Amino acid sequence: MAVTVDEARWRSRLGELIERYEVPGATLAVFHEGELHEFAAGVLNTATGVEATTDSLFQIGSVTKLWTATQIMLLAEQGRVTLDTPVAEVLPEFRVADPGVSRAVTLRHLLSHTSGIDGDLFLDTGRGDDCLERYVDACAGLTQNHPLGATQSYCNSGFIIAGRVVERLTGRVWDAALREQVIEPLGLTHTWTLPEDVLRFRGALGHLEGEPSPVWGLMRSCGPAGLVCARAADVVAFARAHLEGGLLADPRVMWDPQVDIPNPHVLGRQYGIGWALDEWQGRLVVSHGGNTIGQAAMLWAVPDSGTVVCALANGGHTAALHHTLGAELFGELLGLAKPPRPEPPAEPVEVDVERFAGVYERTGNRLTFWVRDGRLWMHDEVLGELAGMKPPVEFELFPVDATTFVGRPEGEPLWLPAVFYDLPDGSPYVHFNVRATPRIT
Repeated sequence: MAVTVDEARWRSRLGELIERYEVPGATLAVFHEGELHEFAAGVLNTATGVEATTDSLFQIGSVTKLWTATQIMLLAEQGRVTLDTPVAEVLPEFRVADPGVSRAVTLRHLLSHTSGIDGDLFLDTGRGDDCLERYVDACAGLTQNHPLGATQSYCNSGFIIAGRVVERLTGRVWDAALREQVIEPLGLTHTWTLPEDVLRFRGALGHLEGEPSPVWGLMRSCGPAGLVCARAADVVAFARAHLEGGLLADPRVMWDPQVDIPNPHVLGRQYGIGWALDEWQGRLVVSHGGNTIGQAAMLWAVPDSGTVVCALANGGHTAALHHTLGAELFGELLGLAKPPRPEPPAEPVEVDVERFAGVYERTGNRLTFWVRDGRLWMHDEVLGELAGMKPPVEFELFPVDATTFVGRPEGEPLWLPAVFYDLPDGSPYVHFNVRATPRIT
């Protein structure tokens, strides 16, 4: 017997959860058994007290990457490119620091986060329509986080480069191409990319450490990696087009596994094309999350049921909010148990933690691990343009098994997993926050 969405209960439950996790405001859209249900709770800005409503626009962050991947797939269906087209074939001017990677990296590498490009480059190249062109020029100095195709590591720059490919093939700036390829064909009235458009709607402001963010959003050059703003119902409609057709001829191609994720405890076990892939009790679940400056988004879809959920929030413990929402919703509606995140085991695991000590670094982040009284500790520090947006944190790590550890910064409700592993060539890495980080000392 089909289970329907209890609107009164979920309207109340969303309010309870944002209070528990200190989230100023949130919206939720659920498509289940052929019906759309929308919920909102809290405020868009604690300084103004403006109420969050179901038509409010939030920054969906890296969920944007699904939209950019869809643009590339639409061009592939037109025969303009293939997933294995080298980027340099479309953008002859494209360069990174490694000449071999400059020649060989493909769209498949970019869209599955396997390029190895050390790509958390948040660079403001201006508000002009040439911002992606100028950003790609600046990628010439990007080094390799890992060899091409050797593992999976989240790469924002890869999707910005893919957005520039869209511009070259369509002859339109990325924002305009997105409207023509995706937004307008799907009839999405509350999906925009630029602040001057968002201002025409009820727009959420992010919150950091409980206070309104001093910066509204990311620079325009990050558009294809994380600049879409939308209401939750529009994000659900976009995902439904992947499940039901109407946009891509065969969206299932994007669910073909491309790479195993070394740390499968955050987004899922594998990456496809744009989508993160997981298996819950033998059923495929496709998803993506996103974070900007004090805002966070989560999108899940279960293809064999047609159920789609999008949750948007503007500060507080958003990861815990989304984890709880996902577990409760899919448990109630589909009887699906969301895989639990790892926690310290009841019986301590004996591990030689000394072998993991050292400094691990990539663009935008430095992780320092050291041993104190036989226990492993971590210092997590943001570098570069976003350094001032998040203070460094330090916390103890507890072993779950020989290579998996979890830690929890003070005040955080969720345990954060880190997985240590070696590449085939023996190079030591840690996979944390969906990124592979090499040990440098």
